[in-house]
Amino acid sequence: MDQKPILAILYDFDHTLSPKDMQEYGFIPELGIEASEFWAECGRETVRNQMDHILSYMYTMIRKARGKVLLTRDTLVAMGAGVKLYDGVDTWFERINAYARQSGLEPEHYILSSGLKEIIEGTQIAGEFKEIYAGSFVYDEDGVPVWPAMAVNYTSKTQFVFRINKGILDVTEDRQINAYMPKDRRRVPFTNMIYIGDGFTDVPCMRLVKSSGGHSIAVWSHDRETADRLLREGRVDFVCEADYTEGSRIECTVMTVIDEVAAHARTRALHVQAADEAKRDGEAILEL
Repeated sequence: MDQKPILAILYDFDHTLSPKDMQEYGFIPELGIEASEFWAECGRETVRNQMDHILSYMYTMIRKARGKVLLTRDTLVAMGAGVKLYDGVDTWFERINAYARQSGLEPEHYILSSGLKEIIEGTQIAGEFKEIYAGSFVYDEDGVPVWPAMAVNYTSKTQFVFRINKGILDVTEDRQINAYMPKDRRRVPFTNMIYIGDGFTDVPCMRLVKSSGGHSIAVWSHDRETADRLLREGRVDFVCEADYTEGSRIECTVMTVIDEVAAHARTRALHVQAADEAKRDGEAILEL
């Protein structure tokens, strides 16, 4: 049986699937400070040291935890259990997967986040994702973070879109990801991608997917102005409230895109069949 075309749905995490930054559910409360105070300190470190802002918050987490919070890989994963999700996210994947498969596609879900992979791995939906691309630490023999292993900012996110496109998912593989690969040999065409994010840090990925023939969706919760602005500027195709319940606008939108992807896959298969037949007929004429 021919392999089904793959549908890849790519998500940001904070403010896209979850209402707040993931550190605000477990880590920051354990410090005994307000979230605004923590993020302000991260901002000061960014300016003082001329750091990437993702590296800055990772450094600040390690520094602030000393003597206050037991910070290990295990405790970070455990914090994931306390991360809240938007309404409907817990059943979203089951519904979307069923619809995609019914449409003749094989669905895959990916996270592209500037948050922490370890915390996401502890959430109730971690098992839904083929890959979780996010920030992570190097740990010593006691499981204590000592150095960043991966920092994912708004521009570095785009490398993971290409990894998914080419099917080179291992983050340590640099040679193949930069090697030329014909579009018809790529595992997931851009046209089979949907990117879902909430704001300007998602713009490079949103624009890349949209301009390459896929679809991008900006979600909003309390204030839709940022999402509307992204739509007006041509960065995204759709704007939806971050409500993932059955029958919601984002579900209807994604299912409609799935219909389009499935139809394109069928017409492409018909084209390939016709091209193969034409080639065989041409070879037969030459033999005569």
